[in-house]
Amino acid sequence: MQHLPWLQDAQLGAAWLTIGVFDGVHLGHQKILKDLQAGAHAVGASAVVLSFSPHPAEVLRGPVEYFYLSSPEERAEQIAALGIDLLITQPFTLQLANTSARDFVSQLVDHLGLKQLWVGHDFALGRDRRGDIPTLIEFGKEMGFEVHPVEAVRLNGEVVSSSGIRKLLAHGKVEEAARFLGRPYALTGQVISGAGRGRTIGIPTANLALSTQRALPALGVYVTWATLGGRRWGSLTNVGVRPTFEDKPAAPLVETHLLDYDGGEFYGQDLRLDFVARLRPEQKFSGVEELLAQIHRDIDAGRLVLAERAEGWWNGTLP
Repeated sequence: MQHLPWLQDAQLGAAWLTIGVFDGVHLGHQKILKDLQAGAHAVGASAVVLSFSPHPAEVLRGPVEYFYLSSPEERAEQIAALGIDLLITQPFTLQLANTSARDFVSQLVDHLGLKQLWVGHDFALGRDRRGDIPTLIEFGKEMGFEVHPVEAVRLNGEVVSSSGIRKLLAHGKVEEAARFLGRPYALTGQVISGAGRGRTIGIPTANLALSTQRALPALGVYVTWATLGGRRWGSLTNVGVRPTFEDKPAAPLVETHLLDYDGGEFYGQDLRLDFVARLRPEQKFSGVEELLAQIHRDIDAGRLVLAERAEGWWNGTLP
């Protein structure tokens, strides 16, 4: 897949295009991308995705925290896996937001050779969102492309959406989020040094450096798979503010204990966490002994969950 940073860098003869941020590349996104590329390739056209970074909401409404389900790099990797020929990750700016719908569509036609535009049923583009579907259909008649509205994908009667997945994560419902994503929710970050308390009580943890813009599951203890250096371990991950040790409110931290880890130091390495299930909310304990006893109960419970899920999660399916 070719990946370009600007629409103006592209020059195609015939393209089928879809437009959106595609945060998380969930089941709804996956369906439209698979259908788009199959249809485009059947007629010899290029399958193209126009995405934006940062998210328009961040530009139009101000900074966001704990919002993004995926980084631009992760989105590009996931989109490439679906057979798309060209991804354009266009910087979203106030100038772009103020571009008229007609001018923007003219650029799509000029640079992509637009033949089909696939969009959601409530899609609109351009200044003041004036480029709604009826308007785009009229532009298509004038400029030589067709508009293909796509109905929302539903799972168990619920619309699959990035906003819905964020709400599930905010409530700690990582198993439901995985079903809407079509894979477990994952966080990847560099391992950094922490306070070192885990090591002193015999439960060493890896602390992840993550952007405050990245969506986190609700505070609590989770069963996770940890991937480090090409190997995978079962793990217990705490997303929280460590109330047993911290008196003042603090930003949430993500720290994980790798079960049966037999490697050396991993500071500075990238570690990926796939969230399997939530064991419990974060709690404040009376002291280290009470905390340590609960951690050992969590580890026992986590091993049971991993034993039940191991086969499905290794081959990429979900329970």
